[in-house]
Amino acid sequence: MGIEFRKETGEFHLFNKDISYIICILENGHIGNLYYGPRVSEEVSYQYLRENELRENGNRPHTSYVYDNDCFLSLQHTRQEYACYGTTDFSLPAFEMEQIDGSRLSHFVYRDHRMLSGKPRLEGLPHTYTNHDEEAETLEIDLVDVNSETLLTLSYSIFKDFAAFSRSARFQHLGEKPVRLTKALSFSLDLPDKEYEWLHLDGAWGRERYLKHSPLHQGSQAIYSLKGASSAEHNPFIALKRFTANEQQGEVLGFSLVYSGNFLAQVDVTSFGQSRITMGIHPERFSWLLEKGQSFQTPEVVMVYSSTGLSGMSQVYHKLYQKHLMRGKWRDKERPVLLNNWEAMEFDFDEERLVKLAEQAAAVGAELFVLDDGWFGQRNHDRAGLGDWQVNRDKLPSGLTGLIKKVKSMGLKFGLWIEPEMVNKDSNLYREHPDWILHHPKHSQSHGRHQFTLDLSREDVYQNIHHQLYTLLANHEIDYIKWDMNRYMTEVFSSALPSEQQGEIFHRYILNLYRLYDSLITAFPHVLFESCSSGGGRFDPGMLYYAPQTWTSDDTDAIERLKIQYGTSIVYPLISMGCHVSATPNQQVGRETSLETRGNVAFFGSFGYELDLLQSSSEELEEITQQIAFYKEHRRTFQFGQFTRLLSPFEGEETAWQVISEDQKEVIIGYYRRLITVNAGFTRLRLQGLAPDKRYRFKGQVYYGNQLMYAGLPIRFECFADQQKDFSSELFILECLDV
Repeated sequence: MGIEFRKETGEFHLFNKDISYIICILENGHIGNLYYGPRVSEEVSYQYLRENELRENGNRPHTSYVYDNDCFLSLQHTRQEYACYGTTDFSLPAFEMEQIDGSRLSHFVYRDHRMLSGKPRLEGLPHTYTNHDEEAETLEIDLVDVNSETLLTLSYSIFKDFAAFSRSARFQHLGEKPVRLTKALSFSLDLPDKEYEWLHLDGAWGRERYLKHSPLHQGSQAIYSLKGASSAEHNPFIALKRFTANEQQGEVLGFSLVYSGNFLAQVDVTSFGQSRITMGIHPERFSWLLEKGQSFQTPEVVMVYSSTGLSGMSQVYHKLYQKHLMRGKWRDKERPVLLNNWEAMEFDFDEERLVKLAEQAAAVGAELFVLDDGWFGQRNHDRAGLGDWQVNRDKLPSGLTGLIKKVKSMGLKFGLWIEPEMVNKDSNLYREHPDWILHHPKHSQSHGRHQFTLDLSREDVYQNIHHQLYTLLANHEIDYIKWDMNRYMTEVFSSALPSEQQGEIFHRYILNLYRLYDSLITAFPHVLFESCSSGGGRFDPGMLYYAPQTWTSDDTDAIERLKIQYGTSIVYPLISMGCHVSATPNQQVGRETSLETRGNVAFFGSFGYELDLLQSSSEELEEITQQIAFYKEHRRTFQFGQFTRLLSPFEGEETAWQVISEDQKEVIIGYYRRLITVNAGFTRLRLQGLAPDKRYRFKGQVYYGNQLMYAGLPIRFECFADQQKDFSSELFILECLDV
């Protein structure tokens, strides 16, 4: 790993054992891109890769050039690092800054640079980090625009042990007259061609992060959120893959934004076949005023390069995010098996029923009992109570303290649901502070789920929420918090900000959300936080920095979860996914699936249950007991092993994936069938990532790793306990004999 600067050619070469990233100082002082890909030699110059051309017959048609009497440097035909618009480049820019005279022209030129050991913090923002300085190196390049008197710092951190690096940008205003950022994306990258499919994770509530892909084409293609959250509709991630790439081989470039609010991820293909990738805070409804001495830091983008297909890319993201994004006690600790009471009781419960359910949870081997919505204020339905985070004594006469004591006496930990960013109008908080919601005094107020969004960009709102949550956690022995957010933002206007700063509300909201999380996890490091947003509406790297697991989807149907968990695994590690067994018929889709299949899907994540054990038969309780015992036995493998996708639910009726334990001693394969095909042919499942020359035992037979990877493992009907049935599944466990 290293960063080298060739002064004579103005080139910076960032490299580790797997990748190289080469940029240069252009003639006009801007920064250009020369190369991004597999590791190449650092002893030579790569200026020959510049696309500029000097035409003997003069200008290229419809091309503008930077210098008089020169037909060489045109930014339109030059691959750049943080592109600006209006000075010979006509493609979509990475940033835009408005000056006091209305000008939006910028000319940021190289001033100096720094090479640092380790990776600096991004204050107030989630970010990847190093545990020791030798795990990464950082390049910071300072550029200055003399007209606006603004400093722009481009930051690059390359990791030693991962084919990955992060990028971000920081603006610092030095002048007396203010400037306004109207666009400040985290990065841009210009690639020399467009021969890629672009891949993204799209969907909606109940079907989050479905895998979508299509060829790049001339023009702009984008995904985005303007909902105030990263959203269920689009995840802040894209990848570019070569047409011949698949799960196991070929070139793939991944781009993941570490942010939880409005975002834009875009690929702009020029008429000359070059591709510009940009990603960051969405410029729509965004602006940021900078007075003298003030700065603006963009979120970071984590870029991953893989020459071993989508699985290679995913495994880098999994390891990087698990060890260099998640934090605290729970980063490396096995997550408990939980039972959540929501699907069993919803709002209709009392202390007696909760205690009985907790007793049954303890009896089957669960480790954590979670009390969901309905425990606070006048929360007997979804039209009241949000904002009043004090216990409802009618339901819980001995308070949370009494309930927690009883639950813990059974050997269980105790967890609680909250939704602190929201308020019902039927609440004490709203009656006392009706101006605290996002709204405009002259416009109507839109509700979602009968609730309204608190204006978390305000300091008084932040302090109120912080006080209520701090008091709740300080006064009760709570081990787990499920932090929900059940609506998107509308009427985004704040009475606490002047007109010229209304474009800052969305981002200020997210910054205070991060600040709130950070304060609470610092004060209560033993608490396991799980983020939620009507399921997976805010499943992003930004949240994982504070809450190391996320409720993957409100859709708990096992067959639907195959697609959801498959797509989620493109970026996010198994341990980050909340995966639970729920009742059948399933509440979301009405499908009936076996308890076995529901368990076999949910095992591949942070495991739990969402059903009424008091209504379960003795046979079901025995099976649940066995499932929990099995999961505990193999929990380390499921939560910390190397995960690989084998068969896609988006391409056929069968799905398969595998996980290999950290010590390489066991391999667990999940194989799932949606609809049975009559008179079907034969299937051989080719495993991945095994040691070719080591022996593995499976059902009494011994195979070499190369057999299982290249010849495959035959999958027959008799492998399945329920044989020819729709929605069936089986787990296969291999033991390595040579570790």
